[in-house]
This record gives sequence, C-alpha cells and structure tokens, in this order.
Amino acid sequence: MKVKGDNIFSSRSEIIGILAFKLGAMSVSEAKELIKEGIEEGIIEESEEGLIVKVNLIEEEEKKRDIFGEIVEYLAKELNLTELEVMEEIKRLEERYGNLDKKLLAYLYGLEKGLDMSKFKEELENGGNYYAED
Repeated sequence: MKVKGDNIFSSRSEIIGILAFKLGAMSVSEAKELIKEGIEEGIIEESEEGLIVKVNLIEEEEKKRDIFGEIVEYLAKELNLTELEVMEEIKRLEERYGNLDKKLLAYLYGLEKGLDMSKFKEELENGGNYYAED
C-alpha cells in the first residue's frame, strides 16, 4: 500500500486495507460503508489524485462532539445526575425549543439550572450554526 500523502489514498481498496487489515479497526464491509458515508458527507472527496480525506472536517466534527460531551459531563457532575438523565433533559428542551443544536440546548439547560456555563460560552459562540443538521 502506497500512501500518496497524509490524507490522499490511491483507491478505496487502500483505505479498506488500512482500516480492516493493517489497523484491524473494522471489518471490510464496515470500512466500505464508512467510505461510502464519508463521500456522501463530503469528508472524503474522489479526485484524479485518488481519495482525499478532509482531515480538517473530521477534526471540526470531533471538536463539536467533544464540546457537547464536555457540557453533558459537567452538567451531570454539577447536578448529581447521570449523563443519561442529562441527555433526557436535553431531549425535553429540544421538544420545547425545536430544531436547535444539541450543544446549545445543553448550554441552555445548564443556564436554566443556574450553573456557571461561562467556560463553554466562547466555544459555542465560535461554533456558528445552532440549528441541528439532522
């Protein structure tokens, strides 16, 4: 397997080989599905050079997930709830406020409960789009 660059792969087979055989991270069919989803979501682009994995998009998505997880963890700890209970409360807010991003709903839940949410404010302000992308 020859990797043309850190994020450029010569073929789907190359990525499948790395994910399924070299790393053992998933089965061949799971790797195929992951590549298909990556292309559909714009994370992987097919070009003349090969398959280009847009690492910056993956990192942005992970960062979004991380801040939500951090907020949920913080809320659970501060409110003496389980993370599942916090998620249920956020779901209730979603029903009330509609199609808002889960990070923002979690933030609003914390404010509603009187918690100091200032450590998440800047991160959320820089996030931009607060409408869910489902």
